[in-house]
Parts: sequence; C-alpha cells; structure tokens
Amino acid sequence: MRRPLQVTLLVLSGLGLLHASLFTDLCLRYVKPSMRPMLVVSGFLLILLGIAEAWSRSRQNADVGDHHMGHDHTDGNHTEHPEEHMGHNHSKVPRVAWLLFLPALSLLFYAPPALGAYTASRAATKAVPVQDAFDPLPATSPLPMTLTDFTTRVQQDHKRAIKGRTVQMTGFVTPDKGSAYWDLTRIMISCCAADAQSIKVRVYGIPALSANTWVTITGTWHASGTLGTSSAVAALDGVTVAKVAKPVNAYQDALPFGSPR
Repeated sequence: MRRPLQVTLLVLSGLGLLHASLFTDLCLRYVKPSMRPMLVVSGFLLILLGIAEAWSRSRQNADVGDHHMGHDHTDGNHTEHPEEHMGHNHSKVPRVAWLLFLPALSLLFYAPPALGAYTASRAATKAVPVQDAFDPLPATSPLPMTLTDFTTRVQQDHKRAIKGRTVQMTGFVTPDKGSAYWDLTRIMISCCAADAQSIKVRVYGIPALSANTWVTITGTWHASGTLGTSSAVAALDGVTVAKVAKPVNAYQDALPFGSPR
C-alpha cells in the first residue's frame, strides 16, 4: 500500500466515523451515547492526519525534485525513488493493511446492524440489583414498568405488590423454539456492544412475533415459584401485544414508549 492509499485510508476512516457519529445515529448501534463526542473528535483527527500526510508527501516530493534538478540518477533500467534516495524504501506497508479498508467502507456504505435476538439468546443475563425496600406502586393500570423493575419486584418484593396487577413493558421479541413462551428482551451495554448483557421476561399466552420485532405488551405475572423470592420466574401471562417503532438508542431498559402501529 503506497502513501497515497494510506492517505485515502485515513480520510475514509475519518469520514466513516463522522458519518456514524455526527451525521447519523449509527454509532448508537455499537457504543453508549456518552462516547459519541469522542468518536466525532476521532473522525476529525483522522481526516486531519490524512491531510497532513498528503501535504508532507507533496512537500517531500517537491524538495527532492529541487535537489535533483539538473542531475541524472538513472542507471540502466533502474530509477531511484525519493524513498530510496534517503537510504531505504518507505513507500510500502504490509499488504494486510488493505483489510483496513473494509471497516472504513462498511461505516460509510453498510453498517452492521444493532444487537438483537441472536445476541440476546447467547449473551450473559444481567443480574438485577438487590433491593430491600420498595415504594408503593401507582394505581395506574396498566402499570408501565421496565423489565428490570418487573423482575426485581417479582423476585424481591416481599409485600408482593405486583400480584394481580396489569403491567405494560416494551422490548423486542426473542423466540425460544420448542417452548411454550417467548422472551421480551432488552440488551444493555456498559461501554460498547462487546460487553452486552440481556434482561428477559418470559411471555405466555400470546404467539411470538418475528424475532427482533419491537413490541409493547400488557399482562399479569405468570405464577411460577413463590412471588417475592428468588424462586419466582420473571414471566407474564400476556393480554395484549402491539408493535412499536424501534428506539434510536435501544441499549437501555426504558419505560414503554411510542404508540402502537
């Protein structure tokens, strides 16, 4: 890979980062929103490095041309390159560097999708936080809840306030082939997609939609185990289910959102 192509790679990588983090929301498929400014800065730095490399190369060629003006440095069929004139050849880097073009181009033309059901079926399950005291639940029905709050209430609330309550939660569908249930799922990340963990609530009584379909579901706790203890299963007897739009930042366990469509 010669220097002009190195410059191209730097600029393409910078443009790819800016496309994913400044001009679109693609970066939120892979990292937390708090990391977005760093990606924007990195994109600009890569472009500036590419410009600096191109400028340095043009100056170097100009200086070498001036130095050799009026002198013949050819010997038979051999032509001396500027890099060789300085003692050794810097014009090439390992061919494997060509592979760096693939991620750069993918950010511009085909960004990998966000994590979904495939990852959730294999990702580690996020442990719910230990909670000793719980505030009274609002009288709202259905009661909007996150999957984490629902799981915590089911397994740790000794007052069993969730019993008989109709709750409403939002997530995406993770089918479980051969089972009588499917999983309403959320994926959460601490830093980036590499450390993804999932939180799931089983859904009974409603046929599963296609994998990765975002839905808002209402239902009541599916009695399995002893409510208020770790033996209780975080599961729902579904009553209604409706498709909703996928959120821009899907890597958080948020309250139900959007309107059914």
